[in-house]
Amino acid sequence: MNEKNFEYLRDQVKYTGFGEGLEGELKEKMQEQKPSFTMNHEAYYGKDVARVSLNFKKSEQSDMYFFNSYKVDLLKEHTKDSLQQTFYINKGNNITMKEAYNLMEGRAVNKDLTNKEGQLYNAWVQMDFKEIDTKGNFKLNHYHENYGYDLENTLSKHSIKELANPKYKEELMDSLKKGNLQSVTFLREGNEIKQFVEANPQFKTITIYDGNRQRIDNRQSKEEKQSEGSSKAVKQDAKKQSQNAADDGSEVPQEKKRRKKQSNSM
Repeated sequence: MNEKNFEYLRDQVKYTGFGEGLEGELKEKMQEQKPSFTMNHEAYYGKDVARVSLNFKKSEQSDMYFFNSYKVDLLKEHTKDSLQQTFYINKGNNITMKEAYNLMEGRAVNKDLTNKEGQLYNAWVQMDFKEIDTKGNFKLNHYHENYGYDLENTLSKHSIKELANPKYKEELMDSLKKGNLQSVTFLREGNEIKQFVEANPQFKTITIYDGNRQRIDNRQSKEEKQSEGSSKAVKQDAKKQSQNAADDGSEVPQEKKRRKKQSNSM
């Protein structure tokens, strides 16, 4: 077994978010010298369970192994069907396990990535559940720096208590860049309200959730539509009433005119 190769893979597995618990199994698998092998791992996020298969392959030219990819089978609470996605390990482009979970939850992750020419760039990555590639994976959309999403500027538009403290502000931004749904304190009319936010680079905003993690904007939009519907109904009723009143009143002056003409003719 190549000891340096083992140490490199051990650290790679650890910092991709799988901890140190797989170290012993990794060494055993490498010592077997098989062309490829898989290790299994389970991660829990609340009551959601992520079952993961880590895939390794041996070089055809040497005794070195490579950590090529890991496949996530995510089973969410109260659902029967799981969600599956394979994440590929590339130098400098690794998606950590927690970031993978956040992506599969629909949230966006900010990453420093490397293009085919080896140039470093920054982008927000978000899963597109409407499009599947040739390998059966959901497409990952990239919102590059020139797309114009400024997280700090977007947050500054909201009365969030944590933004007043430089340390808390930095921690908040770091958490959102990792794709987390982050708890914050909104200041409204002298009151402190605990809510949750997540980055939304596609629409250059943040998505806000209430204390029960229900999207506020969706709920408000429904209420607004109901309100609009009610106001339209009120306006229509008022219009009908005014028309009826106008119709009722219009006969009176005409009758008066007729009587006036008759009196004049007499």
